[in-house]
Amino acid sequence: MDLFIYVFAALFSVINPLGTVPIFVGLTGDHSQKERSKISLFTAINVLVILITSFFTGRYILQFFGISIESLRIAGGLIIATSGFALLTGSFSKHKGMDKQRVKDDAFQREEIALTPLAIPMLAGPGSISLLIGLFEEYALVSQKATVILAIITVCFATFLMLRCSHYIVRLLGASGINAISRIIGFIVIAIGIEYITSSVMAVLGVTFK
Repeated sequence: MDLFIYVFAALFSVINPLGTVPIFVGLTGDHSQKERSKISLFTAINVLVILITSFFTGRYILQFFGISIESLRIAGGLIIATSGFALLTGSFSKHKGMDKQRVKDDAFQREEIALTPLAIPMLAGPGSISLLIGLFEEYALVSQKATVILAIITVCFATFLMLRCSHYIVRLLGASGINAISRIIGFIVIAIGIEYITSSVMAVLGVTFK
């Protein structure tokens, strides 16, 4: 249970579906409720596939390029911390390369927006992917990996619910409420990133001094 809560909290904070709500509302403003529900579902499924694939295949990518897990965790920690700063300063969309009007114009040229820009890069970005690769190396037992997968599924389900109810969330919280919550999440994300960096640096220094 402790592992499940840890993975869920870390992954949910890094993905930050609440920060995607305004973009989703802008992209689906002219859609019906049924169409928005369908886009929400397919977005969550795409995120689930991307995250689970990254979780299981990431180690082989590292081996192919000769990258150590400590280097990945440091790089991932930097990305996660940078995302946290973007949330804290209210520039999350720009940090993700998302200009709302440009994304909206581009999205209307596509038949499907559930994969991009919603699933990639808004939700399943480098921070979440590097986090999962690190978790795969850290937790070797089958039961632990099953717990991580369950946490991933739960995060994706929560993401689906938030996107499906995005128009209600915007009306309830307003722009100021969403920004306030995003800043709180940003502080947590920064702490997660720094924890990854410090633990990895200590591991590298420990190996060096032996």
